[in-house]
Amino acid sequence: MDKELLAMLVCPECQGKLKYDREAAELRCQFDGLAYPIRDDIPVMLAEEARRMDIDETLKRSPGSVSPGAPGEQAGNA
Repeated sequence: MDKELLAMLVCPECQGKLKYDREAAELRCQFDGLAYPIRDDIPVMLAEEARRMDIDETLKRSPGSVSPGAPGEQAGNA
């Protein structure tokens, strides 16, 4: 996922920051507990397409998730 695009995207519901989960191919809003799918490298930022995360997913950060500009995130790896 393009690092610059990720830095610009916000949750459509609350305008909060999203975390990219590379393994699940989702952008996740921890505040709303919504996970937006990424299909063919395109984020689907529609509430009706979002998946409601269970409480365990909302409370913990998955190993493959990164925030824009997170330490260790290099250009081209997103």
